[in-house]
Amino acid sequence: MFDVFDPALIDDPYPALARLRATAPVHRVGGTGFHLVSSWELVQEVLAAPESYSSHLRSVLLRRPDGSAGALPLDGGGTIEQVLATADEPAHQRHRSAVLATLGRRVRGLGASVQDNVDRLWATYFTGATGDWARDLADRLPLLLVAELIGLAPDDVPDLLRWAYDSTEMLGGWVDDDRLEATVAASLALHAYLAERFDAALDRPGDDLMGELALACRAGDLEAGTAVLVLLQLVGAGGESTAGLLTTAARRLASDPDLQCLLRARPELVDPFLDECLRLESPFRGHYRHVPAATTLGGVALPAGSSLLLLWGAANRDPARFAEPDVLDLGRDGVRRHLAFGRGAHFCVGSALARLEATVAVRALLTRTTSFGLDGPEDEAAAWVPSILVRRHARLRLALSH
Repeated sequence: MFDVFDPALIDDPYPALARLRATAPVHRVGGTGFHLVSSWELVQEVLAAPESYSSHLRSVLLRRPDGSAGALPLDGGGTIEQVLATADEPAHQRHRSAVLATLGRRVRGLGASVQDNVDRLWATYFTGATGDWARDLADRLPLLLVAELIGLAPDDVPDLLRWAYDSTEMLGGWVDDDRLEATVAASLALHAYLAERFDAALDRPGDDLMGELALACRAGDLEAGTAVLVLLQLVGAGGESTAGLLTTAARRLASDPDLQCLLRARPELVDPFLDECLRLESPFRGHYRHVPAATTLGGVALPAGSSLLLLWGAANRDPARFAEPDVLDLGRDGVRRHLAFGRGAHFCVGSALARLEATVAVRALLTRTTSFGLDGPEDEAAAWVPSILVRRHARLRLALSH
């Protein structure tokens, strides 16, 4: 019996996921209408059939007080609009078109800003002998850049940090009753903040993503409420994907002095290194799909109204797709064919920005130190965020030699 909320899965879920993938690649979570999909082949089958597997986020798995799995409805009985990553066609393409061209153009011009922000965070937090890479760089950097892209004030970033990560905590399933209310409140506060800023942008659009969405609303191509929900999703997901990659990369390097030396000597290997980090520790452990009509997947009957959790982290370590899947291989063929950023129409719109931020930050860590490691015993220096949705460190204290 696979327990999706087994505490042992927080630190190292992969042996259990390998057993699940080998024995029950479509596994029903007892007492719920959810199934876990863990093999590369079956995840691909779902992604290739959007007519059978909707991206709509109807509910998420939630850990009950007794440790068992339950469900938390999120769509208000179908009344809450689904946007961008959780939208189906044709709405998804309309939302994506409103964001992608603008985002791609602006990300290409962000190189200097990414470097400036890394320099500033380094000077503030990492000139001494120790520093918390998770709290003081990986968490902060992506929200600083997302705020700049969208057109939000830098002074608002501390609030954005709290609201964004609290909101995804709610989706991660491991939230206790006393925290659930706080995470819901954070999501509502973030929505209210963005709605207020967007209302101002409708009157006076700026030269930023929010301004371009405001112009799309003025032209009748987008509703204002939809635009605010798109911004809400970008703020929440933008932090998680980059923070997860940044902490995974730093922890791998901190635990492997020979790998540090190799990347210092051959900086061109930072790019495949980051892709292997993405494959081995996907920042989003999975994404949900909704089953609108009864169907069968991998020989398992899926009732209408049931849900799937596509486990990117398990599929990315499937030996049927990747040879020696648990090994970090900088010469791996097809290294970018992993699922860490999704696949197909719902491929992550912020992937290029995440790569840019991670490249600049990791190169700074390598070039501004002569060596670094974990600051103390592993269980004290490093801690993962408890979540079935994201793979990110809550703490990653490094000992630095300059």
